[in-house]
Amino acid sequence: MRVLITGVNGFVGTHLVDLLRAEHPQVEILGLVKPGTSPTRAGVAAIEVDLDDAASVESALAGVAVDAVVHLAAQSSPSLSWNDPAGTLRTNVHGLLHLLEAVRGRASVPRVLVVGSAEEYGAAAPAELPLAEDAPLRPASPYAVSKVAQGYLALQYWLSHGVPTVRTRAFHHTGPGRAESFAESSFARQVAEIEAGLREPVVQVGNLDAVRDFTDVRDVVRAYWMLVERGEPGEVYNVCRGTGVRVGELLGEMIAAAGIDIQVRVDPERLRPSDVPVLVGNPGKLRRRTSWEPRIGLAQTMRDLLDYWRARVGLRTAPTP
Repeated sequence: MRVLITGVNGFVGTHLVDLLRAEHPQVEILGLVKPGTSPTRAGVAAIEVDLDDAASVESALAGVAVDAVVHLAAQSSPSLSWNDPAGTLRTNVHGLLHLLEAVRGRASVPRVLVVGSAEEYGAAAPAELPLAEDAPLRPASPYAVSKVAQGYLALQYWLSHGVPTVRTRAFHHTGPGRAESFAESSFARQVAEIEAGLREPVVQVGNLDAVRDFTDVRDVVRAYWMLVERGEPGEVYNVCRGTGVRVGELLGEMIAAAGIDIQVRVDPERLRPSDVPVLVGNPGKLRRRTSWEPRIGLAQTMRDLLDYWRARVGLRTAPTP
């Protein structure tokens, strides 16, 4: 089997490659990379392309035969989308459009997994929780709008052109390698820097009261691959644990792991213009289709994320309190 992964050098892409190398070594991996860059993982055949450029995509993929495509390339930060809404929409919507156009006319059209986001649901009434796939979509950020557009574009290409697209709405996922633009990774970096004596013992935070449904990224990529193999074209699947946790609890776990006195201070610059208070999903449809279950507990995920940042700031092991 040959699979093409867009965003192969990204947070989720690298974990997907690691999963395939460890558990599906027979899969041949092709990875789309930005011009002038190389895959960060060994064993990935690179295809240089600018997804924003339709001609570049068509040229790069001409004659490239694959059985499946996993589309991960995206501007993936809701907070950053407020600063660059146009760029977020261009990257996320046009990139997928160019990819679908490049594969739709082939004699053998590959299955395409299009990764969406739980941000598409927006603010839900308590009675709607946990959110199932038929819940109303109320996007509350430019990023969320881009993901709604991606999802419907993928569905349209299945209905109009027969491209076998499978869609996901992934709830919050994290783990080693998560960008610090995401709250829990920012916490981990700040705590690690405090442990290393690189900053004063104060963690700057945004909204700690938001409740999110967190899953380890290593479990999420396993769900993605199961959907590549077993997902029903035209359908959408929540990828989540099904339980909510207050963001402030994640910070509390990291501070407890550090074992030192750390103050918490709200930074107004870290607050979003619009924030969804509670976002928890129902993974029942995914489980029924694939029998997927998460394997990694959230406490382990937070420890691994903190250890990742400890290594980045030069701490080989956790310091003794």
